[in-house]
Amino acid sequence: MSSEVKSVAWFSEVGIHDRPTVGGKGGSLGELTSAGIAVPPGFVVTTDAFELFLKALEARDSVRDKVERLEPANLEAVTALSQELRRRVVEEPLPAEVEQAILAAHAELCGGGSVPVAVRSSATTEDAEDASFAGLQDTFLWVLTPEETVHRVRECWGSLYSVESMTYRLKHKLPEEGVAMAVVVQQMVDARTAGVMFTRSPTSGDKSVITIEGAWGLGSAVVSGEVTPDRWVMGKITGEISVRDISHKHAKQVPAPEGGIVEVELDKVDAEAPSLSDDELQALREVGRRIERHYGRPQDIEWAVDKQGNILLLQSRPETVWSAKEVAPVAEKKDNPLNHVMNIFGGRR
Repeated sequence: MSSEVKSVAWFSEVGIHDRPTVGGKGGSLGELTSAGIAVPPGFVVTTDAFELFLKALEARDSVRDKVERLEPANLEAVTALSQELRRRVVEEPLPAEVEQAILAAHAELCGGGSVPVAVRSSATTEDAEDASFAGLQDTFLWVLTPEETVHRVRECWGSLYSVESMTYRLKHKLPEEGVAMAVVVQQMVDARTAGVMFTRSPTSGDKSVITIEGAWGLGSAVVSGEVTPDRWVMGKITGEISVRDISHKHAKQVPAPEGGIVEVELDKVDAEAPSLSDDELQALREVGRRIERHYGRPQDIEWAVDKQGNILLLQSRPETVWSAKEVAPVAEKKDNPLNHVMNIFGGRR
């Protein structure tokens, strides 16, 4: 992306090297788009827009200094400041040029209609190789109007000052001056099935397998832990499926008519049916291998299959757990192949 100050950048304009401007999620979606991976279209409200907004906010009272003076162990003080800062962010008017840029981009993305979008936080320290920052900021699904989109952007900025986010930064000694929030605005996928794919075993570190976890409906049910997903473990090269763990998926999350999402119960047949076919598993495996080759390292990938059977990628972040450990790159063979899988969705978006 050029050095010109921009409030909005399209996925096609950015890549992972633009993380300081578009955050981890925005950079990843731009990178995947440029690599020819199927990604729902969208744009990023950049950190330039955030900095303009924060400058106006700090003209009235400090923000970053107050955060840096906190003691992370003082939960009462952290909570009180979080409530104060989030209220200020929600109430502060947007700079006119920022609001106009968001509304213009939304109109272009949605054709001037009411195409639903996801509004997703994209912090600059999120998804970095040395920091697992995912899940600490807000995401809003099935946002229906441009006015609500602007409001949700503001709420995403405010989530940078959640108790969890501020405590994380304080404990890891991340300077506030280097922390900013970009926001992804992306067309929603009305997913038939969604989930996560790991191109390295999340439990053993085995690089020779791909683990896929999925369930019916939007992926929010899986990442929130509301539904136990189906799990498969596949040979990365051979495609051999060594584990089929089909869970009882009691419900799925679907779009609500008035916006947002709602949970609906599944009948026994759907609850116990595999959420992916073998052909879809093999297609996901190929996409996972392609993304891993592009980045040159194992990835944790969010995906969705729409109701026409198209596979769309929603996020790819570097695997951080095993890469941070000094272990053999491929784990020893286990007698029980189920050791390759576990439910690690707690806290994911």
